[in-house]
Amino acid sequence: MRLRNTLILLATLAAVFAIAMGHFARETPTEAQAGRIALHNSTAYTLPPAELQRAVALSRTHRNLAVADTLWMPLQLLLILVLGVTAWMQGVAVSLSRNRWLQGFSFVFLLLLVTHLLDLPLGIYGHRVAQSYGLSVQGWGSWLADIAKMFALEWLLGGLLAMLIFWVIRWSPTRWWFWFWIPAVLCLVAGVFVTPYVIDPLFNKFEPLAQSNPTLVQQLEQVVARGGINIPPQRMFLMKASAKSTQLNAYVTGFGASKRVVVWDTTIARCTPDEISFIFAHEMGHYALGHVAMGTAISCLALLPLFWLGFHGVHFLLLRYGTSWRIPSQQDWGSLVILLLVLCVLSTLSDPFANAFSRAIEHNADVYAQEAVHGIVANPQQDGRQAFQLLGELSLDDPTTHPLYALWFNTHPPIGFRAAFAEAYDPWATGQQPKYFAK
Repeated sequence: MRLRNTLILLATLAAVFAIAMGHFARETPTEAQAGRIALHNSTAYTLPPAELQRAVALSRTHRNLAVADTLWMPLQLLLILVLGVTAWMQGVAVSLSRNRWLQGFSFVFLLLLVTHLLDLPLGIYGHRVAQSYGLSVQGWGSWLADIAKMFALEWLLGGLLAMLIFWVIRWSPTRWWFWFWIPAVLCLVAGVFVTPYVIDPLFNKFEPLAQSNPTLVQQLEQVVARGGINIPPQRMFLMKASAKSTQLNAYVTGFGASKRVVVWDTTIARCTPDEISFIFAHEMGHYALGHVAMGTAISCLALLPLFWLGFHGVHFLLLRYGTSWRIPSQQDWGSLVILLLVLCVLSTLSDPFANAFSRAIEHNADVYAQEAVHGIVANPQQDGRQAFQLLGELSLDDPTTHPLYALWFNTHPPIGFRAAFAEAYDPWATGQQPKYFAK
């Protein structure tokens, strides 16, 4: 019965993923042809020899850091359990007070403190690499301040979620995975909504894009009108990224009343208005094509089998190692570390599927962008290719990413493919119908 239920849950999740991938992977003949051309085009995105050498070295470092971080996350949780640190943290929390709220927040504080300290060496090295390659201009004081802010947020939100999950465990010891899934979904959706209002301003400064770039906003309004969606100038923002970074970026965030498009000031400083229009159209495409809603829905659905497997993983590990770890039951605070370990492993194993979905929707947003700016900018193919060229140059993107690394870690198609595709995709030249703006 347990095996059958496991297979049903996993099959449901796989079906949802397959349907989503099938929807976003549909190609028109022109798109498929441009894709084939792009796969064999190694000149659309290039770097000078010296910069190429630096990009390859940086790519190798990033690859090593990503792998190390992925392996270190579950390993540190396992070490905390095996070395008795979890039992010590639980003993400290319980000795402080008989009040469960104080115990819970104390335990979460200690857990976050230990894990942040264990993560610090990799974080310091990663920031030092970004500084040495000129990708970051953020000072160490500002960097540490961001870590402190993140710690405070994680403690507040993590403490509340910990109190909620232990209340649910005590109320329904065998079905908590389902009952906790319901508020977890509500928290996820609420988090997407409030992030632009509450979280993002803690780390960066924002201002209305029209305040400093009114002419650009007028051009972007033409792109919005072409897409037929509701992003008024009041929801177009400039982020002062130059205080911390030299790279280019733009992104979408929020939904409903909090929906907005954010353009980094570094992007505006380095790109032409037509190139910015292409970048903006890409971000707008995520809304127009339903990527934000679909991504949120899939994340919510994925939590259900994840929590179910987490429940059984916790029970298995408690039965096998609970005595040696000094965690007798799932109602002890220490069981939170076991749950995090199980969820961390499951999340890592699911990364290739999540990132494959991400690459599919990013490609579709590229197609949408090129079609959305057609007739608004002079040369969509050239502007798209040049936007990716600048993005790659300032990020020192390696034109030849290792295939296995790309499969597991990359959330976007390779920069060389994106530039070559933008250069080749032109359905109007051959009288073909565009994918998203067909008459």
